[in-house]
Amino acid sequence: MAKIRHIAYRAADVDAMAKFFVDAMGMTIKQKRKNTAVDLTDGTTNITVLPLTAGRAGGEPGRAGIDHIGFTVESEDEATSMLEAAGAQKIGRVELGSQVHYEVKYQGPEGIVVDVGHWLGTEPITK
Repeated sequence: MAKIRHIAYRAADVDAMAKFFVDAMGMTIKQKRKNTAVDLTDGTTNITVLPLTAGRAGGEPGRAGIDHIGFTVESEDEATSMLEAAGAQKIGRVELGSQVHYEVKYQGPEGIVVDVGHWLGTEPITK
């Protein structure tokens, strides 16, 4: 079974949104990225607050709100098979520093983007 480990949220004011999660929910900032994104964690799951334009083709801004959801899985091969059998299409891969951060992106119905991977500050699946 997959476990949610990462939620990406686009914000007009990244620092204010990150401060909200720290002050209101007690999350910890794990890193601030060069593109001004901020990764926060509760030790199990992380929230990445993205600027509206980060990773967008042509610098076109996205809309504020949830951008995508990331899952850690026991078997990436099995997850890939299940995603593709459910009609999802692979749309990319992001890798930042070996096993610290990586994700394989899939697009499902209504344009939902889900990632399978691992993120700094998240907990692996334990049996």
